[in-house]
Amino acid sequence: MEATHQLQCPDAPDPAYGPSLHTVLEKFGSFACQLLNATTKTPNTTTTGANTPDKGGGGDDPPRGRFPPLDPEQRQYIFALIKSILTARFIALCYEFLILFVIFVLAFRYKKQRRRDQLRYRAALQARRKSSTASRVIQHTEAAASGSSSSSSSSTIGVATTPPGVAVPKDTADASSLDVERVPLLSSRSHNAQQTKQKKGRPSRRRLLSSFLARQPAPIPVVNKNLPSNGTSLFIIAWLFLNIFVHLLGLTFQWNFFFVFADKAGAMFVVNLPLLYLLSAKNQPLRRWTGYSYEALNIFHRRVGEYMCFLAAVHFSGMVLWQFVIAEEWLKRLASPGLESPKEFFSHPVILYGLGAFVAYEVLYFSSLGSFRVRWYETFLAMHVVLQALGLGFLWFHFWTARPFVLLSAGIFLVDRVIWRLGLKRTVMEADVVVLEDGETVLLSADWDVPAVSQERDRWWVPSFLRRRSIIYGWKPSDHVFLTVPALGRSHALQAHPFTIASAAPGLLRPEDSTGEDNRPVHAWLSLLIRAQDGFTGDLLRYAETHSRINIRVDGPYGSSQALMDMLRAQDSVILVAGGSGIAVTSPLAWALLNDTRDNDGIEDDEEDKRTVLTGSGGTQRRRKQRVQMLWVTHSRSHRSWIPQDRLGEMEQMGLHLVMPEPTEEVGRPDVADTVEDWIQGGPYPVAVPARRAVGVVVSGPDGLNRTVRNVCADAIALNEEVDVRVAVEKFGW
Repeated sequence: MEATHQLQCPDAPDPAYGPSLHTVLEKFGSFACQLLNATTKTPNTTTTGANTPDKGGGGDDPPRGRFPPLDPEQRQYIFALIKSILTARFIALCYEFLILFVIFVLAFRYKKQRRRDQLRYRAALQARRKSSTASRVIQHTEAAASGSSSSSSSSTIGVATTPPGVAVPKDTADASSLDVERVPLLSSRSHNAQQTKQKKGRPSRRRLLSSFLARQPAPIPVVNKNLPSNGTSLFIIAWLFLNIFVHLLGLTFQWNFFFVFADKAGAMFVVNLPLLYLLSAKNQPLRRWTGYSYEALNIFHRRVGEYMCFLAAVHFSGMVLWQFVIAEEWLKRLASPGLESPKEFFSHPVILYGLGAFVAYEVLYFSSLGSFRVRWYETFLAMHVVLQALGLGFLWFHFWTARPFVLLSAGIFLVDRVIWRLGLKRTVMEADVVVLEDGETVLLSADWDVPAVSQERDRWWVPSFLRRRSIIYGWKPSDHVFLTVPALGRSHALQAHPFTIASAAPGLLRPEDSTGEDNRPVHAWLSLLIRAQDGFTGDLLRYAETHSRINIRVDGPYGSSQALMDMLRAQDSVILVAGGSGIAVTSPLAWALLNDTRDNDGIEDDEEDKRTVLTGSGGTQRRRKQRVQMLWVTHSRSHRSWIPQDRLGEMEQMGLHLVMPEPTEEVGRPDVADTVEDWIQGGPYPVAVPARRAVGVVVSGPDGLNRTVRNVCADAIALNEEVDVRVAVEKFGW
């Protein structure tokens, strides 16, 4: 009697395997059915009484497409192998939920810290108002008693102090003429710092841990590879251990299960795809949720990409090793009939698509290395876009289980690049272009009246992406834009290059802020400092030598400066350190802090607080809310033309303590560590400081300068119980 025997998955489980296999298939799907069908004794075979070989067959070898009968031991192994594959892929899928949990923890931590900063700022604002009121009462009383107005020596904030070791002139006129910019930076530690060190006891474990996390180690010898802070490195290491743990979890460490290890490497690559594209997006929500800047997240983006390239290599080499070295012949004939030879294996469509994705992402990695990126930035940009699209396309056709993650990644990429970058925030304008004194820097500037903001666009029910505004509505300190200059040529018309805005921010205005005093519109001045290199910046420099005006496209602003400003506003003292073009970050921050008259609830300072209440050697000065100190180290004297001197002088009049040592090409590098440590300890500065205080430090410059300032802050965190130091490094890491 004729009979057929074929496993119908997952509706009709084969009694030979019991209900457990059917449960697995119901839970994970039926993509392994073809392989399971092969585990029956005579699949797709018709018998009439006796065992008659199939047509076209002969001997012990079945024709292609038919499978030999398997003994119970082999069937049990196939069952275990399929179950291990499905379980491994399910565990890899759970990794996505772990990442979401980590993002939630970081977001909660940021919101909590931001709330703490806002409360601290409000408390300081209330204390300042009470102190201001009391000072005004005292001033009026003294004025009534003496019959004359208060002199410049009756400052309500404090008396001027001078650096240790500097003689103080006896008369006031001489004291007022003291040039703090000429104070040597190579002097010994201040007396204040020495007293603090004498008071230091054994640091607490919490401070030692915070100091260790903030410290940045020296570069790796030989290769001279810069390392991030210990905290960033530990976070990346923890993420790597999480990936390795998820990868190895549930695996059977036997050679005949090596296929599961290689397959799971591919699964881990796929589940990391959305994270990779999310970290690379310019408008990613991670900045808003966690408070980290795009530059900081870009470091993590690169590490994720490097590990994914490693996973791709493990997956590819593992599959090849399994196919031609580890797998037994009966299993290869069963699982991949007709692919026994290398030519047949590598010409199969699934393998070809996988190879295409592997090559695309590996080339993407090597073209993203710093050495390549600096020399051929335009090529890097073009390859980054093209190879990402190719990689996603190859993955889509490589294996169907990757398609949900490919769709999600492609959605992130397209929403960011197409909707945001090309539509909602792009502005075309005409700008002035000038070559500065050093002959290597281009100043690109434009100005306009900030238009009024539509009330309707600020309603709470309007989605946030519809409230996005272009650069014409203003920006925030340390924001950056993407610049396109079509006049430089057809190739440059398709390129967008990032630059930090070097001018003071007029602010992203609300409807009631759209006009200034006397109903005059707020004016915006946009300045970009562009150091000429090869490629785009070199072409722009040559263009600026013969032209004074140029049409540009500006995409932006972008950034996460709100987190930085919240941190700085909550401090008693702010220290800004710039090296070279890092002044493009610190100068707008200093201006914003000195002009900050609005608390976090949008409540303006009272009119008396806004008026002048401090006079000194420089004439009338605006009342300072906090100590703001800035150190700007330049290589050449001509670099000082990057920021207008009248703007620096105006900030000094408003209370900025500015130190610009002699250029390094003339006198060598200043002792930045000594200067920053003195400022952290409380001097020199013409205002008294509280015994216990919070200090915020921002540094932007070369890697060596960033590392020096970060480590000085790390020492202060560990050794000084009276100072709460928080440091932020703004590095150009495109």
